[in-house]
Amino acid sequence: MSEHIVSKLTGGCTCEAVRYEWVDEPLFVHCCFCRWCQRETGSSYALNALMEHDRVVLTQGMPYGVTLPSNSGKGQTVHRCGNCQVALWSTYAGAGELIRFVRVGTLDEPDRVPPDLQIYTASKQPWVALSPEIPAVPEYYRRSLYWPQHKILRYKAHLQG
Repeated sequence: MSEHIVSKLTGGCTCEAVRYEWVDEPLFVHCCFCRWCQRETGSSYALNALMEHDRVVLTQGMPYGVTLPSNSGKGQTVHRCGNCQVALWSTYAGAGELIRFVRVGTLDEPDRVPPDLQIYTASKQPWVALSPEIPAVPEYYRRSLYWPQHKILRYKAHLQG
């Protein structure tokens, strides 16, 4: 599991109408191979950095939210640029708007944010090779087994406000 040292990065949509920066390192980064992510991205996986909402600071524009179904049945809200429609982040029912699943591909330097964990590998496309250097689980996982303790404490503190 990589320990991120990237604490300030910028990103945005394709047309640059919406720009953001994050002002801390991510809580955790998932490379998700679930069929829902495959369908929603039109790709083989989604790479999401989990960040507290107040640590993803809008510097230009304002995305809008679209509520979509999710595997849990509780839905997710995908936040998109109103102009080019690029998905910037999602929020899910569990933490609501408090935790953003930032699409790593929208960062100006996405190569600086590798995944900590490969999830839902049981539903990955058969031709996708998993990185042997990154832990992998067939479905979802227990946070306590993979997250560093200080990140768990930071996550819980943010949810408690």
